[in-house]
Amino acid sequence: MTVTVDNASSNDVGIQYLKRRFESWKTLVLGGRFLHMRCCAHILSLTVKEGLKESDVSIKRIRCAVRYVRSSGARLQKFMSCVKQEKLESKRFLCLDVDTRWNSTFLILEGALAYRRAFDLLECSDGGKFRYELLKTGGVPEPSDWDRVASFLPLLKIFYDATLRVSGSLYITSNVYLQELVGISVLIKKKMLSNDAGVSLMASGMKKKHDKYWENVDNVNLLLYIAVILDPRRKMGYTKWAINQQYDSEKAKYLCDKVMQTLNDIV
Repeated sequence: MTVTVDNASSNDVGIQYLKRRFESWKTLVLGGRFLHMRCCAHILSLTVKEGLKESDVSIKRIRCAVRYVRSSGARLQKFMSCVKQEKLESKRFLCLDVDTRWNSTFLILEGALAYRRAFDLLECSDGGKFRYELLKTGGVPEPSDWDRVASFLPLLKIFYDATLRVSGSLYITSNVYLQELVGISVLIKKKMLSNDAGVSLMASGMKKKHDKYWENVDNVNLLLYIAVILDPRRKMGYTKWAINQQYDSEKAKYLCDKVMQTLNDIV
């Protein structure tokens, strides 16, 4: 049985209550050591949000530009006229995002970037209304803002796709996350060495948040690894390889031993 507890300050109290109840029913596996499994999609979200802080100004300007266009039918019609003049054939939709959901921020940036030239034309062709309104909220997107977003959007796309895969509701996801985790860990380390200063700073912020949840192997829920071992497509060989990709040799050996001991305890 799985019980989903919303991410809130009362989580710890809720988990302790559930643990006491399960203990009274004598249904806890391994004494409830692994009762609490953090939401992996939520951890991905926190990781990305930490990285996006480095580009808050650029994101805010582009977000406000999209909101201006979507705020009335007349403005949207004027914008679509600019799209036609620039002969942009993209079928992407200009959506509005929700501040608390980073994946919607990715979608708004991806859509806006496809219409970059239309936004530039709108600024020059609506009698100054576009610029006037946006100056109230942080300014019109500058070329540097567009370039910055274009540089880190491929990185966000990887996180976006990973979030969709681990958030699936029509298939089991417990044996999927380790593969995503390894890929993201390697990617972040690679991007920290990027020649693009903006991408490097973003990756550094992500690494800090990522390590908060995964660097201390004593705090990792080992059932994430057990689920992969029990997957006939992966098994123990893949799990050991994945652990060695995540950690240095000392931590990797320690974690592998813990996983094997836990597996034996279950059996």
